[in-house]
Amino acid sequence: MASTVEIPLVGGAADGESVTVELDPNGRPPLTHHHVGAEGLAGADIYELESVHADATQWRYCWRGPAV
Repeated sequence: MASTVEIPLVGGAADGESVTVELDPNGRPPLTHHHVGAEGLAGADIYELESVHADATQWRYCWRGPAV
């Protein structure tokens, strides 16, 4: 099993980019990703993990809004 996985970002300013995240001991990525913009944490966007097509091993992070 891989210890990291690349997950695409959907929506928001980072739409079309992807991030590499570490998997937990159960083989799952973090439930959220904070995408830090040019303004640092004050301008971060929150992305939430979703399964793709009910496949438990394919994910994407969907934009949920600004962190602040």
